[in-house]
Amino acid sequence: MNNQNFMTTLLVYQTPEEVFNAIKNVRGWWSENIEGNTGQLNDEFLYHYEDVHISKIKLTEVIPNKKIVWHIIKNSFKFTKDKHEWTGDQIIFEINRKDNQTELKFTQIGLTPEYECYDICSNAWTHYVQDSLQSLITTGKGEPTVKEGQNELEESFVRNWAAKSNHE
Repeated sequence: MNNQNFMTTLLVYQTPEEVFNAIKNVRGWWSENIEGNTGQLNDEFLYHYEDVHISKIKLTEVIPNKKIVWHIIKNSFKFTKDKHEWTGDQIIFEINRKDNQTELKFTQIGLTPEYECYDICSNAWTHYVQDSLQSLITTGKGEPTVKEGQNELEESFVRNWAAKSNHE
């Protein structure tokens, strides 16, 4: 069995502080469909894409200009047999200085080729980190998923899912 966690790395000329601040701006590079705070230790936020993917995430480690760790408290995919892939995973952003550049290493502990969503999820993370986050860091403008015009059914789904996850 292959236990290779998904990882991608990028190098930029910006400072570790600029990289750190861009990571915390989750709405600026991942998705505008984020509810909650995304920058401080113990912050929790809800991510969703329609009713296809929804996650409740907590920041469990925040070391300024060095590291941010997200814990996936709860996750639901509409497109996998195991609807809860990602639940319990850790997403780690590690920032290091390399000569005159800053290296960002992104790792999702738990996202391995055994996951049904591995191909879709690894391709999505590669885009969000290598394209969108890198663009946010280097130009000040990322390429996040734009805010959905939520319809009443979707709003109800997100609200009910969030309320249910608070009681588990």
